[in-house]
Formats: sequence, C-alpha cells, structure tokens
Amino acid sequence: MTDLADLTAAELLAGYDSGEFTPVDAVEAVLQRIEERDGELNAFVLVDPESARAQAEASARRWAQGQTLGPGDGVPASIKDIFLTKGWPTLRGSKLIDEAGPWDTDAPCVARLREAGAVLVGKTATPEFAWKGVTDCLRSGETSNPWNPTTHAGGSSGGSAAAVGAGMGPWSVGTDGGGSVRIPASFTGTVAIKATYGTVPMYPSSPFGTLAHAGPMTRTVEDTALLLDIISGFDSRDWSALPTPAGSFTAGLDDGIEGLRIAYSPTLGFGKNDPEVQRLVDQAVTVLEEAGAVVEQVDPQITDPVEPFHVLWFTGAAKVLEVFGEEALGQVDPGLREGIEKYRDASALDYLTATAVRMDMGVTMGAFHETYDLLVTPTMPITAFDCTRQAPEGWPSQEWTSWTPYTYPFNMTQQPAASVPCGVADNGLPVGIQFVAARTRDRLVLRAARAYEKASGEKFSRPVQPQNVQPER
Repeated sequence: MTDLADLTAAELLAGYDSGEFTPVDAVEAVLQRIEERDGELNAFVLVDPESARAQAEASARRWAQGQTLGPGDGVPASIKDIFLTKGWPTLRGSKLIDEAGPWDTDAPCVARLREAGAVLVGKTATPEFAWKGVTDCLRSGETSNPWNPTTHAGGSSGGSAAAVGAGMGPWSVGTDGGGSVRIPASFTGTVAIKATYGTVPMYPSSPFGTLAHAGPMTRTVEDTALLLDIISGFDSRDWSALPTPAGSFTAGLDDGIEGLRIAYSPTLGFGKNDPEVQRLVDQAVTVLEEAGAVVEQVDPQITDPVEPFHVLWFTGAAKVLEVFGEEALGQVDPGLREGIEKYRDASALDYLTATAVRMDMGVTMGAFHETYDLLVTPTMPITAFDCTRQAPEGWPSQEWTSWTPYTYPFNMTQQPAASVPCGVADNGLPVGIQFVAARTRDRLVLRAARAYEKASGEKFSRPVQPQNVQPER
C-alpha cells in the first residue's frame, strides 16, 4: 500500500473525496515521516502533533458531512519560520528574537491556509532572517537535503523544501527575495514558483522591500497551482498587494505549449554551468521542442545585476537589525554581519541607482517578452554541495549570489519564475529548470512547467531514505 506521506495534495484530496482515507490518516502518515526523517534533516524548527491531529479530526468531520472549507481542506502543510503564525513563535532563525511573543497574528498566507482548512503541522527552518542561499543558522543549526544529508537543501526556504521533498507534508509556503524558493527546489527535486510580486500578499512587509516574494513549495506543478490559489489575493495590510487574481491558477494548466515562443538562455550571458547541469537542461529543452514549442537559444541582453542587488539586499538586512539595537550586529550570522558592514555606508543615491538598474532591467525584459512568451534557464548552475561549506569547494567567491546567478535577477524585475525538476546528475542529486514570463503571466509559467512535467514523465524517484551519493565539489 502506498504510504500516504508520499501522495501529492491533489491525490490526498481525491482520496478524501472518495472515502478511501481521511485527513486523520494523512496527518498520521506525515507525523510518522517527520519522526523518521527530521532528526537527520532538521527541516522543522517546530512540530505540533497535538494541534495537527485536532485540525485533521475537524477536517475529517467536514469531509464526512460534505461541508469542506475549501480546496485545501485536510492537506498537511508547513510554514517557513519567517511568517507570523498565531499561537506559534516566529523566530526567523535568530537568537535576537524572544520566543515569549506574544504570537497573536497570522501572516496573510497562514490565514488563507487556515480558512481553506489545511492542517498546519509546524514551522520550517530558515537561515537568520532568510538572508542567504543555504539554510543554517546559529539558533537551529543546519538543514540537510533528503537526497543526501551531507549536502545542503538550499535556502533560504531550505526547511520547506526538505520537508516537502522527504514527504513531511505535500505543501509548504516559503519566501523568495533572491531565489529562496527556487534554489532549494532545484537542490531537492521539488517544485516552486515565485509568482509576480504582489500576487501573494506579505504582512508585515519585508525589510528587503519589493525584492521579497512569498511562494508555494510542492512536489508537482498541479499542487503548486492549487496552493497558489489559496495563498494569493489582495490583503489590505500589504501596501503593494495586487488585486485578487481572476479565476484559478489551475485554469488552462494542461493546455500545452504548442506554438509558444521560448527563449532558451543557458547562462543569461554571464553564468557558467556544471557540465551535468548543462546536459540535463539541454535535454529538457529538447522535450519542450518535442512538445510543440518554438525554441530559440538567445540571451535576454541583461548584465549581471549582482552589485545593485547587494546594495538593496544588505541595506534591507541592516534595516532588519535596526530594531534590535546597536549590539545586534555582533550576535548574528558572521556572513550576514560581513554583508551589512560592507554596505553600511551605502547612500540614498546608491540605493536609488540600484533601483534604476531594476527599472532598466524591467524595461529590457518587458521588450524581450514582446518577442518571446517564455524564458527558460537552468534554475541553478550546480547541484547541492557539502553542508560544511557556504559555497562549492574551489568556488571563487563565498557570496551566495556567486552560485545563484539565474535566480536573483528576476527578483529585481519581479517576474514570475518557477523551478521544476529536470533529472538527476551523475552524482545522484537533482537538477532544476527555470521558467520565466512577463509580469502577471503566472498562469503561462505554470502551464509551461506542467507541459514539461507531463512530457518528460517521472524520471526519478523522490527520496524516502537517504542516498549514499557524493555532493557536488
């Protein structure tokens, strides 16, 4: 019999509807999987079995009575420990935050999950204040990859990716300020989308400003669309929230990509890929062509915006620490401290100059998408690497942005971007392909990702037990 912890949200909902099993059964399977795997992976910073069981029992009663609350009723879900969650501490991976609270507010995405009847199981790990591309912190340690626990799960939503990838709940919600749902999705063989900025409301607003998005983290594109339906929509507490989307993100999901114009950029003009990553993404692009897309290899003619991104990112990080007083800088992750100190003298002019780079990139990408419906890139140039390192061995820089060149540019432009698994490298670790479209064309991103997922088939098994493979060096 299939372990319910390995089912997708869509499969769970179908099983609830048919009466084959109940939310209580699913939550027990997830809690059992957490007990089996999380001691090794450290994906969760908080698990609340008593609350999860009570929520599951309430959901089971609703299903039995035909009175479900919404399309997520009874689906086990986790929340990245960046989002405020009523009744649970939100510690953001930092020793600076007092666990005592009070914790009496739900972030919009958390409130939407509750309203839809989802079962909140716990909160997932994040690096301190979600500042980097791997998930480790002084408060809760490091989070490992379900495919090989000696490697990183990625970050900053690595706890969510590890949870989803290991079967510790089919849904999680993460944040993405520079790749933070897409990096770990690529590393863990899972699916994630950074929707157009403002589609998923944020409260409180992120100190990282309009770089920061929230997004679904799941195992399939269908589940991603289902979860995005739940957590998107206007919230007055977010001054930059977009209007509630008209219709479902599942609409047209299986319409295919025949005739779509796709630009394939292996490096965006400034990256460099591991040969295995390049091989697998090239193969994935061939699948897109065979599915009917018109593919042209072309770069979008943008330059690497890493320095302007750093100005925006680390001045935002300094703002995060401001409320904790002058002594806070000496108590945080050394890498975070180093970045803040490097940019602490950035002026308002520097900030506005960086913003101008964003605007110019937005104009360039807007024009690009007049010709091409979609841009496809590798999600990451590498596979997951050793947990003892902050960058792959021999890498020329320790900065997390140095090995994530294809993710943060689209936080600068606020475009929708999704990562989908496209195979396993010879080292036994997953590789992701990234789909990007013009602002507000989130459905097109999901449709293309779904078309690839269907055309390629399930090329590898999702890990349940750790694999004896070597990390990327």
